Amino acid sequence: MTEPTAVFDRVLMLAQLVQADLAHFEREQGLTTSRVHLLWVLGTTGPTTQQALADALDVTPRNVTGLVDGLVASGHVTREPHPTDRRATLVTPTDLGATTVDGLSRSHQQLAEQLFGDVPASRLTTFDGVLAATIERFAALMEAGGSAR
Repeated sequence: MTEPTAVFDRVLMLAQLVQADLAHFEREQGLTTSRVHLLWVLGTTGPTTQQALADALDVTPRNVTGLVDGLVASGHVTREPHPTDRRATLVTPTDLGATTVDGLSRSHQQLAEQLFGDVPASRLTTFDGVLAATIERFAALMEAGGSAR
């Protein structure tokens, strides 16, 4: 019988490996985790207001301003006037930003295929269900007490 702590230890190991992989990508691209996350959101939404980015990232508008400033300086995004709301500004990926998002998306897809491409569908469905339930339970524990511990 598998002990729950042994399973949790494997989850922690997986989290460390995922973090190390992301850190490698960030070093290659010269980006921080927060900036990569913002670019990922832009990759799914297209040009977006800073307020919408703050909501999507669950951070303050001031925090998004700093992230966008850094991404403008690195050439990944531009700020453009909103076509219908003169008070708003759209954050728009540049060619470099779009290329970065495309690379991130490709590597995401490739890693998923390398990890799970040969796993039988029934096992993958079971794993997905257990993982989803675990995430839901962990989130509920965090919400209830601010920490799972």
